[in-house]
Amino acid sequence: MPAQLRRLLTVGAVMAALCMGNAAAHCSKTVRWSDDAPYSFKSPGGEISGFSPDLIRAALKGLNCEAKFVELPWARALRELEQGRLDILPGALRTPEREKFAYFSRPVNRSPNVLFVAKNAATKYRLTALADITGTAFRLGAQIGVAYGGDYDTLVKTSAFAAQITQITSRRSAWKMIEQERLDGIISDEVTALVELQQLGLSEAIVKTDIVVSGEPAMLALSQASLTPEFVKDLDRSLDAMMQDGRYKKIREQYIPCSALVTRLSCR
Repeated sequence: MPAQLRRLLTVGAVMAALCMGNAAAHCSKTVRWSDDAPYSFKSPGGEISGFSPDLIRAALKGLNCEAKFVELPWARALRELEQGRLDILPGALRTPEREKFAYFSRPVNRSPNVLFVAKNAATKYRLTALADITGTAFRLGAQIGVAYGGDYDTLVKTSAFAAQITQITSRRSAWKMIEQERLDGIISDEVTALVELQQLGLSEAIVKTDIVVSGEPAMLALSQASLTPEFVKDLDRSLDAMMQDGRYKKIREQYIPCSALVTRLSCR
């Protein structure tokens, strides 16, 4: 082979390697976040922190990718995911409606959705199941776009139950509405609710009931419009490695105040 041709081939190989390296270095995925401690929040130094951001950063790093965090309300994040303008939505439950536009990762967290009520409402209504509010004067807040599980989905199809629902855009506003006696209760992730109520000084005024509305594991929802099934498989492998080598447990216990049981993705 002539020396000049060898040099051209060598230069071509180097350029190809550089292009591949640059492509890997610029692999960036948009990830939704909101003020939702301990799952996501902004640290005093301005960094997006919490269980979900740290978990996703580490999982994407295993794919030579980085996370670009975008602050979005939940309902809008679902629309952005569907349109392909958002790549990853943490903390999602799998539903038939969402499966039309989203892939789902392996389960990454399990924290039940529980009914929280005003202290006086707990005495007044004596509820043992979510269906017990039907036909009463109980006013239930439900966050727009949030999935609360099969039991809720069945109940909300009945006109009597649906009439008692007040649609809200944020959970924090619902706590204030309960404090102001404009709502009697709301369904919320157990860990998030306990953290927020403590922060707001409402731990005595609003109490957790024994009514678990859903206990399904949360996943990462991934846009079908912007990502591929191969990417989802690679991300799952990265997450699996974190489960096995202890990184998942370390991240979870840093933010969620209990000893983690990795096999159940929950508190022990």
